[in-house]
Amino acid sequence: MLRIYKDHLNRQVEVPFPPLRIVSLVPSQTELLADLGLDQEVIGITKFCLHPESWFRNKTRIGGTKTLNLGKIQSLKPDLIIANKEENDQSQISELMAEFPTWISDVRSLQDALSMIHSVSEITNRAERGAILRSKIRLRFENIPATVMSRTCAYLIWWQPMMTVNSDTFIHDMLMYCGFKNVFGHRTDSRYPEISEEDLMDAKPDYILLSSEPFPFKEKHIQQLRQQFPHSQIRLVDGENFSWYGSRLLHFQTLE
Repeated sequence: MLRIYKDHLNRQVEVPFPPLRIVSLVPSQTELLADLGLDQEVIGITKFCLHPESWFRNKTRIGGTKTLNLGKIQSLKPDLIIANKEENDQSQISELMAEFPTWISDVRSLQDALSMIHSVSEITNRAERGAILRSKIRLRFENIPATVMSRTCAYLIWWQPMMTVNSDTFIHDMLMYCGFKNVFGHRTDSRYPEISEEDLMDAKPDYILLSSEPFPFKEKHIQQLRQQFPHSQIRLVDGENFSWYGSRLLHFQTLE
């Protein structure tokens, strides 16, 4: 039986229901599929889909999020591909869309994430589990103590060139839940703008947060920045906590 679902790009996607051969192209959505109990249905994941570990070890890997092995995906004959506008390469997704049902998310806020979880659980015949998961996530965020955004921060995702996030990103939304004001939230040149040392100096952030992904910041980067920005608190943070928008939200942690 075929059903039509609308994705986050307002595309109508015709999907065999329930889908039995699913390929996931996004790590956080792969983890969601696992938590929805789709162990048998998911047949392909990316090399960055580290969670759950058993899937990473045993599922067929179909390349990186932006470097997909299209031939391997085609050989799996999926009846549903789950992708993301930002994390996957548009030209590769266009090729897959021409051959397979491809549902694409676009997640820039907590509400977008909850919408994605709702849609994915509906498409995969896990509506009840999805509803329970969304309820738990809402409760998790409702229980976060209300904080005034009195602390300013710069959240770095890349080094040489330094890159940060603007207000049109999921990371920015998570920073607000931690009570941070993003000093580069106003940037409109890019959702992930490049910044210079001078930009960072002029912004005078109370905190400089160094993400563990996509660039693997280390202690040495803290030491280097500490010399340049002695008045900012500089911390390594778990990138999955701020950028994974699936069931990982159940474990979201604010920063003390």
